[in-house]
Formats: sequence, structure tokens, C-alpha cells
Amino acid sequence: MTYAEDRLRYTQGTTSVVERVSECLKRIETSTHNAYLQVLADEALKQAQESDERFASGLARPLEGMIVAVKDNISLKGARLTCASRMLETFEPVFDATVIERLRDAGAVFIGKTNMDEFAMGSSNETSAFGNVHHPTHPGKVPGGSSGGSAVAVAASTCHVALGSDTGGSVRQPAAFCGVYGLKPSYGAVSRYGLVAFASSLDQIGVFANSAADAAAVMEVIGGHDPMDSTSCQEPLPAARSTNGPRKIGRIGSALLKDCSESVVQAYEQYCERLINAGCTVVEIELPASEVWIPTYFILATAEASSNLARFDGVRYGLRVQGSADGEVDMITATRSAGFGTEVKRRIMLGTYVLSSGYHDAYYVTAQKARRVIADGYTKVFEQVDLLVMPTTPTPAFDFAANVDPVQMWLSDLFTVSANIAGIPAMSIPVGLDANGLPIGIQVQAPMFADADMLAWADGQSNATP
Repeated sequence: MTYAEDRLRYTQGTTSVVERVSECLKRIETSTHNAYLQVLADEALKQAQESDERFASGLARPLEGMIVAVKDNISLKGARLTCASRMLETFEPVFDATVIERLRDAGAVFIGKTNMDEFAMGSSNETSAFGNVHHPTHPGKVPGGSSGGSAVAVAASTCHVALGSDTGGSVRQPAAFCGVYGLKPSYGAVSRYGLVAFASSLDQIGVFANSAADAAAVMEVIGGHDPMDSTSCQEPLPAARSTNGPRKIGRIGSALLKDCSESVVQAYEQYCERLINAGCTVVEIELPASEVWIPTYFILATAEASSNLARFDGVRYGLRVQGSADGEVDMITATRSAGFGTEVKRRIMLGTYVLSSGYHDAYYVTAQKARRVIADGYTKVFEQVDLLVMPTTPTPAFDFAANVDPVQMWLSDLFTVSANIAGIPAMSIPVGLDANGLPIGIQVQAPMFADADMLAWADGQSNATP
């Protein structure tokens, strides 16, 4: 289910936006995936009717009738914003995020808010306060996280595209697990205004789609400077190259593949071979400091999380739990103890520790220095190659409760966190299935702000694939 195909049908009159939205609503109603926390049926049908009228009158906008699902940490006026947490279970925002405003102005139809790991902290969608999201084709497997609900929404054809957020792979990893495209733009390429912050220097709103072309169409609308976000890019984003001919592509060596499953390694080698057959030059690249990607990411991410989540204290909004009568437990402590789940508490505690007196320099400052080494390493890599390819995840989707050890769970983000640390664009491309029918994704990374070029290349590769 792609928007490009449906837009042609809308224009030709062979189907209507209302009909397509109704089909999606029926799929959601009969689904057992738990991908949605809130379905906006009435509003979606109303927006669909307006889109049909615009098509009929020749006034269709760039994304007219595109059906969009929204991760529940992005502000959408008129819908709850829970972050899949008891802390914000009944909270309703009073404004649209910038990406929502831009999509709305372009003609998008918003069908619902999707389930996620609580406050975007997780790699399996098992930390949601409202139940696990289930894999679209293998119910016993995780869909990936934290944007698992959005990935499943697209894979199950309940929308054309879905918005997610990617702090360390939370769009690309579930995209790989569910067999869809998942885009993490360059840091600053898309406004974060209206996104509930997890780690502000790493967070980026991303896109799930069933084609690179659909992801590119969304990126054209939501990308660019926003005066409401001081970290957004000041200059217009560069356009894609005029030609999609052979490129010089970097690949990683066997040392980084040692912890990957056999099926992932095989898919990766086959993909690199396919690039060579397509006329690309593929060279092995050594990525500096790859051994510290995971520790650097989790020190920085948890430190920023402990600061950002301090606002959820029961004083201004969200959950409020009264303290004990004897005063031994105050209201703030009682609220945070009841409102946050285990993984969120774990990351807040770790982040507070690495920022504490006596440990700040040893951990946080050292991680910031490592971040610079990683970013500089990518700069040097992209002086040698146009693009870089690597697996998106070390394994296909795993079973629920398979990774009880939190550190083992964090290692599933091995190949994705470095792009967030460096701020570069990256996307997961579905390349096939393993012997059990589980999707496998390959990740493409590009130089800073080369988002459009990366998307155009990925679209060309998908069109060239038999």
C-alpha cells in the first residue's frame, strides 16, 4: 500500500480517499497487533471527505489524501499525547507539532496515534504501559522499538506512512524487523517542535513507508527550517543529485559482523554483491571508535533523559499521586514512582549517576569527547565514499521476553546509534526474508544533510531490484 499508487487512483477516480480510509479503519478494528493507542475515525473520515472534494475540483495539495499514523510522543491537537506512559495517560495537547502542521497543510489525513515503548525508551515495544505491540506477521515476535506501533501500522496497511522518533535507531530497527522503509533524517533537517524530548541532542522525527518514494514525499513537506526549533537547519536542504548512476559505496568488515546472525550476514553480503552487479564500487571501510558506539550513546542518552524527564513531577500536568500521610514520601516521589515504568526509571537513575558530582567528568565529559571522535570519523569516511551500507540490526525480530538482561537489549542497537551520535541521515531498506520468513533490513547512511540524495538513491535501488 503506497501513497504514490493510491494518489493515481484518487486522480483517476477509481477509488476515493473516504473509501481508502474506511478500509484502513476496518483493518485497525479487526487487528490484534495493538499498534494504535487512539484511533481518530471521525476526524479522519472528515479530512478524507475534504480531500475527495479537492481532487474533484482540481485543487489537490502535495500530499492530498495521504493517510498518516502518528507516534504517541508527537503533539497532535485533538488527540491524547501519552508517550505510552501512565504519567500522561489522560494528557491532551493544545497545539500541533510543526511536522503535523506541515502535513496537515499538505493534505494529509491523520488516522490515529500509535503505540510505542514508554517515553521512547526500548528496543522491542515491551515497555509500553498499554501492552506490547505484536509483529505484523509473526505474533510471538517483537516488532522492534521504540516506534514499533508506527512500523506495524505501515506493514499492516492501516496507513500510507507513519511518523516515529529515532533517538538511537527507534525508526530504523522496527522498520527492519517489520519489513518496511524507515528514515532517520539528519539532525536539524526536521523540526522537533512538538516532539516530547527523550535525548534532545539525539532525537529526530522520522518516517515509515512502504517505499522510498513515499518517504521522500513526506520529507519534502516536513523538512526545513522552523523558527520554533533553534536546532533546525538554517539553510534550505540540498536537492538530490541529478543522476542516480553508480556510486562509491562503503561497507563494513567482518569484525563488526561477528555478533550478527548468519541470516543477516548472508543478506548483507548478497546486498553488497547486488550493488557491485549494479555498477557500484564497493570498498571496505574502517569506522573509528565503533567499539564505543553503545557506551557513548547510552551515557549521553540517559544523561539527557534524566534532565528532560524531570518536568514530569505531578505539579504542572499529567499524573499526580498524593504522598504518604506521615510525610515520608512526598507527592513528587509518589507520582514518579507510580507513573514511570521500570525501563524509564532505570535510564533516569543511570543518567543521574553519570551527571552526578564526582562522575560527571569520568563519564559524561568522556562520552562527549568520544562523540566528537565518532562524528569526525564519519566525516573522513564520507571523503572516501558517497554512501555507507551496513546491517540495520544484528538479528531478525526476536521473541518476546528473549532479552531479559537490559544490556543485551541495548546491544540490539549496535548498528543504529552511531548515526544519531554523528547527526547524519540513515534509513533501513527491506531486502528480503530469512528462512523463517522474518524480514531483514539493510541500513544506508549518508553525509550530513544529504537526505534527499540518499532517498533518491534508495528509490533507484528499489526500482532496479528484480
